[in-house]
Parts: sequence; C-alpha cells; structure tokens
Amino acid sequence: MAMEPLTVKELAQKILNKEDVFLLDIRKEEDYEGWAIDGETVQSLNIPFTQLKNGVEDVKPKLPNDQPVYVVCAKGISSQKGVELLEEAGVEDVTYLKGGMTAWSEHIEPVKVANLKGGGELYQFLRIGKGCLSYVVAADGEAAVIDANRMTGEYKSFAEEKGLTIKHVFDTHLHADHISGGKTLADETGANYWFPPKDDEGLEFDYSPLKDGTDVQLGNQTVTISAFYSPGHTIGSTSLIVDQQFLMTGDILFVESIGRPDLAGKADAWVDDLRKTLYDRYKELSQELIVLPSHFGKMEEINDDGTVQAKLDELYSNNDRLQVNDAEEFRHIVTDNLPPQPNSHEQIRKTNMGKQEPDQDERREMEVGPNRCAV
Repeated sequence: MAMEPLTVKELAQKILNKEDVFLLDIRKEEDYEGWAIDGETVQSLNIPFTQLKNGVEDVKPKLPNDQPVYVVCAKGISSQKGVELLEEAGVEDVTYLKGGMTAWSEHIEPVKVANLKGGGELYQFLRIGKGCLSYVVAADGEAAVIDANRMTGEYKSFAEEKGLTIKHVFDTHLHADHISGGKTLADETGANYWFPPKDDEGLEFDYSPLKDGTDVQLGNQTVTISAFYSPGHTIGSTSLIVDQQFLMTGDILFVESIGRPDLAGKADAWVDDLRKTLYDRYKELSQELIVLPSHFGKMEEINDDGTVQAKLDELYSNNDRLQVNDAEEFRHIVTDNLPPQPNSHEQIRKTNMGKQEPDQDERREMEVGPNRCAV
C-alpha cells in the first residue's frame, strides 16, 4: 500500500522531536543550496528531478533501506511524479511532502514558553521553514500578538481555541524579510495596532505609536508590555519587555547572531545605533531577562523544549557578536560581512507600508527562501 503524503506539520513534529528523517530534494541544485530543510536529525540528498528521470537506478543505492524516503519539491507537484518513478524502480517506503517547500515556508508551530507571573501565558510561534518567530501573550481572556506573519488565520484560530480576544497587535519594526500580518490581523479582529513611528517611511494606514516607555496593559492589568527603544536593525526598532521577565528583541539580537543594519540601504548610518543598543542600552536592563527574538538562523538554536530563547547574560557570554570591544572593529565585522539581502526585500517593505497590494500567490513568491536578517 502506498504511503500517505507527509504533511508539513508532521515533518515539523518529527524534526522538533529529533526523529530521523531522510529527504530526497528534487529541486534544482541552486535552489537547494540556497534554501533547504534542515535539522539535527535530518539527512538530505539533492537529486534534481531531471537527473532522477534519467537514472532512477543510479539513485536507489543512495537511499536508505531502513526508513521512509520523503521526496521534496517546490510545491509538491513534481515530487509526486518522483515518488512514482521510485516506486516503479522498487523503492517501497517512499512518499512526498505535501505542498513542498511552499507549504514548509508557511507552516507555523505554536509552543508554550512560560506561565507569566501575573497569571497569563506566553506562546512562541515558530515558522520553522522560514526562521521567523512571533508571539502571543495571553491574560484574563485577552491576547496580544507580536510580529505576526501574514498567515493571520493561525493566530485567530489559536485565540479561538484558547478562548482569547485579540486586543493588541505589535510590530517591533518595519519588516523587510517577510510580509507582516500585523495590520491585517488588527483589522480582522478590531485590535489596536502598535507600530514604531520612527519606522514610518510613508505608511498608508493609521497606527498607535509604539514609543520608548509606552506601557500596554493586558487583561485586568495582569500583564504589562513595555516598549524599549532599540534602534540598529531599523531606526525605529523597538523591543518589548513582557511582565518584567522577557525581552522581545525583534530583529536586533538573536541567540547566535545580531540583526543586520542595511535592509533600508543605511548600514553605515545605523551600525552605530546597533552597537549602542547591543553594548549600552540592553546592558542597562536586568540581565536576568529572557531574550525572545523574532528570528532564528540555525535549527541548533531551538532548545529541547521546542522554543528559541536564552537569558540576556548568557548571550553576553556566548554570542560572538557581543564580544567585540572595539567600535571600529565592530563596524567592520558588521558592514563587511553582510549576507545576500532577502528575496524581494524592497517589495516586501512596500507591502508592509501598504504601498502595494500583491495577491496571495505573489506574496508567497516574494517570501521564497530563508530569512537573512542576521549578521
């Protein structure tokens, strides 16, 4: 009997549970090299579909005999043909990833981070295929969503399941690597939308200004979300301190890296802001705060409990980018080692400003590929 297609949720669970996974990726070599599914227990083999068609027998010896083979393509279409070819050649335990890399890019996995001191709860939403992290803070039947992805239905379904009303939606900065769902989610739920005014480069919609020192109460004043101005990735980047326990750093500070300052073309102008935030402003805060970033770069950054987090003082000890004492050396390390910019980052910025309205297929295409917010 043929195996059922593997869903992206099933794959995510296998990776987070550290189960052995073997993937046969049949996309073009350049696509595979630029962006592929990885994980601590993932073994991946790239055989482009054209090569597979011309020599299935040559591929068979490279496949395992003791575990299933999951065929991966861009959208889950050519992978079905790949499965047929392999089955005809006698490969038995083989199926395909439903929806391919497109579905993998859009899958979101909610994980509970902690109970809050005031009685609320905090959840981290891993967009595992894209490296994006977003958050839901819940208290007394109310919820706040931070750095929402464009798949707003995920947050609405979660809120409904938990009996929550979404009251506040925050964007920590003007995103350039993925399309924000913040304003859309706020409109769909009637929530208040918060955005840093210094990142307003001509937004086509209204928002509540997220300024340094702004306090937002959630529930019956159970949980406080406080804004902490932290420029560097963008000029308006603003961190959020939740319940005096957690520091949501947006794209400024990650577990193993820091945010890049160049996505608006202003690396030389913003690198000093980035250093001041990382080396001065964050050091003014309690070092016991737990850092919750809006991205992760490597699967190794995911902890055993499925979350991406670390104490601030641990990052000052372990993150190499926080060990550069000389300001000029820091400037060179950051500006001389910038990775390629995210796909369609200018179009994404314009979409997030409300200056253009691409359809859903165009939005998917704009987001293809890994996040590239770190340096």
